[in-house]
Amino acid sequence: MTADLEEKTDRYERMFADALDEAEIAVPVETPLGDAAAECREMAESYLTDGRHFREEDDLVNALASFSYGYGWLDAGVRMGLFAVPDDSHLFTM
Repeated sequence: MTADLEEKTDRYERMFADALDEAEIAVPVETPLGDAAAECREMAESYLTDGRHFREEDDLVNALASFSYGYGWLDAGVRMGLFAVPDDSHLFTM
């Protein structure tokens, strides 16, 4: 079971980091929507940092949870139109 959790945690971290690289703010930054996009991105980045910290501490459960929550913030921003992603991206639900 630990090997499965480790593989899943590693996979989610890679996918999440790739998703952050792909997502570009798609709304005017000097607007309330720009503020919302910046806050979503900041939350996502914070969860990535937290997940990596937990991973370093061998706390795989909290690392995976952090990667999953952060991915959720980013994916929600994409679905709301705050972020643009490539049309052929397999990293987001659209």
